[in-house]
Amino acid sequence: MIENSFSADGLFVVAVLAMTAVTYFMRAGGYWVMGRVPLTPRVRRALEALPGAIIVSTILPIALKGGVAVVACLVVSGTVMAWVRKDFIAVVCAVAAAAAIRAFGY
Repeated sequence: MIENSFSADGLFVVAVLAMTAVTYFMRAGGYWVMGRVPLTPRVRRALEALPGAIIVSTILPIALKGGVAVVACLVVSGTVMAWVRKDFIAVVCAVAAAAAIRAFGY
């Protein structure tokens, strides 16, 4: 029974190894390319704006599909975060807003 506790199809193992290799080479390639790009002020600003752009591109489709409650949560969390600058408090306020809005049937 112990010898059958882990069994993997050969194609599965090859697929996982291929995905691992591609992921590694993509990351290493990114470091290699950026090592050859001069960090001008324009490139530095673009790299600093990248995390915000990734967050917006991740959250916007969710907000558009989620309806009133999700949009309200995003507005509440953004407002609280800008005002208090505490992640945990912003999350708690957003969850409370979502619970209140869902309680009213939205």
